[in-house]
Amino acid sequence: MGAGGDDRDPLILTLMLDEGTQAWLDALRRAHFPPERNLVPAHVTLFHALPGGELDAVLVALAEECRDTAPSAARIGPPRFLGRGVALEVAVPAVAALRARLAARWRDWLSPQDRQGWRPHATIQNKVAADRARALHAELSASLPPREGCAEGLLLWHYRGGPWESAGTFAFAAPG
Repeated sequence: MGAGGDDRDPLILTLMLDEGTQAWLDALRRAHFPPERNLVPAHVTLFHALPGGELDAVLVALAEECRDTAPSAARIGPPRFLGRGVALEVAVPAVAALRARLAARWRDWLSPQDRQGWRPHATIQNKVAADRARALHAELSASLPPREGCAEGLLLWHYRGGPWESAGTFAFAAPG
């Protein structure tokens, strides 16, 4: 249990990308995300709200799944228009299969948002005027080719209303 909350706070599960890809996404987010709203690093969310009261079971499941998953290629891009923001699509088939297994395992815990189909992306701009988002989408669509990166594991976070607090790091450990 971390300071300032308890283990019933929701848990967020995100993808751990290689250091270079993460730094690149963070730089794009810093450049385009409203600074007053940019409280967390760039991220690709697998689950938005797992029950904090199930932390121990979540930790066990993640350790098991990541031990049997190899690092895999991740394709970042093209840009996706969000209406009032822009994201970069993320294609990582091995993680899509892992997420499906976890969703089946945790089906009784999932929020309506997490029950929907998974459309992985990294949001680099959000909650701006639609014309500003449209302009960034057009700019990035014309100038930003898709980038290859590596999915290296999963990151678990406590959500406590502000910046996220780490609840665990799970490297993919199976041979590639």
